[in-house]
Amino acid sequence: MEDHVYKIVELVGSSKQSIEGAIEAAISRAGKTVRNMRWFEVVQTRGHVEGGKVSHYQVMLRAGFTLEKE
Repeated sequence: MEDHVYKIVELVGSSKQSIEGAIEAAISRAGKTVRNMRWFEVVQTRGHVEGGKVSHYQVMLRAGFTLEKE
């Protein structure tokens, strides 16, 4: 098995529908410019309340990607 070196970036995603939607939004958008993403971990979950109801979900996550060889 080959050794890997990872770089970690922090992302924040948001969704009006769900926490999962916020995660997918962050990963999907980052995937357009970051190559070789391999994993993520949710670091923080929060939301916005309007009129006594949840109106928006927001997650902060760390995503790891492998560095390309020289």
